[in-house]
Amino acid sequence: MDTTMEVLTTRRGRREAHRQWPDEVKAQIVSESLRPGVTVNEVAERHGLKANHLSSWRTLARQGKLVLPAPEDAVEFAAMVIDTPAPEPPTAKQSSRAEIVVGPVTIRLEEGASAARIATIARALAATT
Repeated sequence: MDTTMEVLTTRRGRREAHRQWPDEVKAQIVSESLRPGVTVNEVAERHGLKANHLSSWRTLARQGKLVLPAPEDAVEFAAMVIDTPAPEPPTAKQSSRAEIVVGPVTIRLEEGASAARIATIARALAATT
C-alpha cells in the first residue's frame, strides 16, 4: 500500500496550515489538469487544492516558470499522403431539344435550333390558335 506524507507548516499569527508544494509535484498536477476532458476543478479537488491556486500554477507553466514533465503518452504521428484527385469521367452530352406543346400537339425542334427558328414556329402556332 502506498503512503503519502504531507508537510504542513504554520505561520506565526495565523491559525491556518500552509502547504509547501515542491515544483515537481506542482508540475505533475498541472500536467494532469492539461489532459483533454479534465477540468481544473476536478484535478484541484482530487489534490486538496483550490481551483484558483492550480490556475496560478498553470499560468506559471505557460510563462515557462514551471517546467512540466514529458507527457506519459508517446506522441505519435501518422503519415499523410496527398493524392491529386482523379479527373472526372466525361459525362454523356445531354441533348437540349426544345419542345413546344400546344394541347395534344407536341413539336420537337432539332438540337441547336436557332432563336429565330423557335420564334417563327411560336408565331405560326399563335396565329392558328
